[in-house]
Amino acid sequence: MNKLVSRKTNPRLSGLISLLKSTSRENEVNIWRDIADRLEGPARNYAEVNLSKINRYVANGDTIIVPGKVLGSGMIEASVRVAALNFSASASEKIREANGECMSIEELITANPSGSRVRVLR
Repeated sequence: MNKLVSRKTNPRLSGLISLLKSTSRENEVNIWRDIADRLEGPARNYAEVNLSKINRYVANGDTIIVPGKVLGSGMIEASVRVAALNFSASASEKIREANGECMSIEELITANPSGSRVRVLR
């Protein structure tokens, strides 16, 4: 029987995918498995979310996860926690100016392994 081998060459990304899968199994939470499945696909299918879209769909205090990159187009008025694979420089600056928090997906997993009150934007 052949084993499936990840084609990802980025060690951070392959480690993140295995962390997401193991956390999903340990805590029986499907959100982490869903994010892992999205990140296992081709990079051209990763989400690219602008701040204007985040501002449209969130309220103060929400926690958002983006399985891809957050881009700086638009304004953000809500104070939110955003976890993503990558941030553009202008996006992270605007989020911090709005008293929000930028974090990696790994940091969100360690802070909230149960995945409660986390919304996925893509």
